[in-house]
Amino acid sequence: MLNNIYVALIHYPVLGRNGKIVSSAVTNLDVHDIARTCRTYNIKGYYVVSNLPAQREIVGNVLEYWLKDFGKEYNPSRSEALTVVKTAMYIENVIEEIEDVEGKTPNLIYTSAKNGPDRISYSGMSKIIKESDKPHLILFGTSWGLPKEVLVLCDYVLEPIRGRASFNHLSVRAAVAITLDRIIGEDI
Repeated sequence: MLNNIYVALIHYPVLGRNGKIVSSAVTNLDVHDIARTCRTYNIKGYYVVSNLPAQREIVGNVLEYWLKDFGKEYNPSRSEALTVVKTAMYIENVIEEIEDVEGKTPNLIYTSAKNGPDRISYSGMSKIIKESDKPHLILFGTSWGLPKEVLVLCDYVLEPIRGRASFNHLSVRAAVAITLDRIIGEDI
């Protein structure tokens, strides 16, 4: 079913430049643009996950402005897009919230720009989601991506997005949009 898909943008735990687990900074562009993509593809919830209270507060301030303050009147479309955004401290909190809403534990889908074993194609993932009554949570990493500690929690690992060039360094905003389009397409 395509009506119980969730997205999480992970700021902790993620890999830093040196391969160690770090917390990354939230950006306004990611909050806004990924929300617009999620709303366009009818994603049930978009979680910005950070263990740092100050980072979650930044997201809260953005939401306050666009959902309640002048921004709501100034740009109603942006306000509507941001209605899908929530914050969480950890991935486990997102899973618990989805369990509360859906009554079922979500399947976790790991994304990475790196090749590796046991990757599932976008068409294969789309088929699984369409035939399942379970919710699905697609995890996107910031910084240098999601660590192996997250991988071991996941039920599926998507194949990386590849273009025709040897260069492969998409923004996470672009990766979310491409991933949702390849999985959902026009089947909303």
